[in-house]
Amino acid sequence: MTRYVAFLGSINVGGNRLLMADLRDALEREDFENVETVVASGNVLFDHEERPPQGIADKIAWVVQDRFEIDSLSVVKTRDELVAAVEQNPFHGTGSDHGEDKFVHTIFLDAQPRDESLAMMVDEHKSRGPERIALGDRMLFIDYVASVGDSKLTGAFLERRLGCKGTARNMNSLKRIVAKMDEVKD
Repeated sequence: MTRYVAFLGSINVGGNRLLMADLRDALEREDFENVETVVASGNVLFDHEERPPQGIADKIAWVVQDRFEIDSLSVVKTRDELVAAVEQNPFHGTGSDHGEDKFVHTIFLDAQPRDESLAMMVDEHKSRGPERIALGDRMLFIDYVASVGDSKLTGAFLERRLGCKGTARNMNSLKRIVAKMDEVKD
């Protein structure tokens, strides 16, 4: 069995209320093992037979839609992929050129945006806010600089400009999830 993390989008926001105990139960009924949630925003740790993460993500999205009637993006990563997502974020780290962990986000995307779409989006956003943006492999890295809540760089803005969906987590959350994945299960 391999340990994975799933990041679900649109959970417990915008009216999509879902108790984490219900989500854990639903996944356990579908042969996910050692299911554990981290905060109530759709972060799920679990063990599963080794498979391509996209196949597992599709299965989770189907469970959430079938059982709870919530259309949710699901992105699945192994521990190593998650660590790489933290390490590859150019705005995370120490030094004056790096942002605070609560403002530095990795947005996990359901597809790789075209370089032209990203360039147009960055150009359009330049005059709208101070955020710094970089593209990774099916990830978008953003330093919101001072405030996420006041940013005009919203999920809807990103989705329209990039042509793909995403679900964001800040560095505090990602590091907490890596630590939970490192805990030994009895």
